[in-house]
Amino acid sequence: MAIYPINFSREGREAAGKVPTSNPSRPSRDLDFSAKIDRLQPDSDYLRMSDLIYPRSPRETMDGWHYLPRYIDKIRLHLAGKLHADYQENFGKGFDGMWLKTAGVAHEQMIEVVKKSITDGQVCDWVRQHVNNSAAEKAAHWEDMLSRPKPGDEAALARLKMRKEQCGGLHRDDVKTFVDVIDLDEKRI
Repeated sequence: MAIYPINFSREGREAAGKVPTSNPSRPSRDLDFSAKIDRLQPDSDYLRMSDLIYPRSPRETMDGWHYLPRYIDKIRLHLAGKLHADYQENFGKGFDGMWLKTAGVAHEQMIEVVKKSITDGQVCDWVRQHVNNSAAEKAAHWEDMLSRPKPGDEAALARLKMRKEQCGGLHRDDVKTFVDVIDLDEKRI
């Protein structure tokens, strides 16, 4: 990190060509001080913030629906052209599809709702007006998500193990479901 002195005195401003034309009706005030400003100079090992934007956790809720805020985030990222490639394969499928099926809404319909909204509150209002599931149905949907992979589903259990390994969590015994893996992969747990 380099430190560059900046001279705010009249001489320093004159040297930099930054002295305003004098006004005879106003007395001149000379700033006679110096300052130093630290400036970070990027070098070859300078780390940049990731371009990957994570949608909210599946555990977030809206109008009693777990997962809905995450799905809305994915749609907004998709519409902005910023939905990362890792999310493309299951966009509108997987857990997105489970929410859509339970809510009785088509993926294209939700994309249009989000596209026409500015805030999450507007999407929530639309869901309240058009999706009429009971609190028990919403809870059952969440329990179904939390139970994945289902016991005895060897292919899904193998996929869970692979996903845990991919995100460096194979040693994590507390990560037991795909919801857990999502939060682990997106660095929330």
